[in-house]
Amino acid sequence: MFSMIIEKTVEIPLGSVDQIPHGEGRVFLVSGVDIAVFRTRTGQVYAVQAECPHKQGPLADGLMGGTTLMCPFHSRKFDLTTGIGLQGDCNLQTYRVRMDDAGGLWVTV
Repeated sequence: MFSMIIEKTVEIPLGSVDQIPHGEGRVFLVSGVDIAVFRTRTGQVYAVQAECPHKQGPLADGLMGGTTLMCPFHSRKFDLTTGIGLQGDCNLQTYRVRMDDAGGLWVTV
């Protein structure tokens, strides 16, 4: 017998990108999950889990350089484009996020 699991995703509005200063991140509660959304100095947006998988540091408070994020608790670095940990021992859950023509942010969960 063949069975298929269909995973439903939904796009949720977060508000204006202006809530997030360039080079910083903010946490949004989305469907019961905290998601950290970052806006690079060049205006790109990325979304990842809000806590570091290593010591649960608040990633939105981390330092960002380009698309590299450094956890404020222990200096672990992550690539925001992929979620991959640059030390190779832990990775981040990433979420699809987009900015519409009016500057609205949308995340897919």
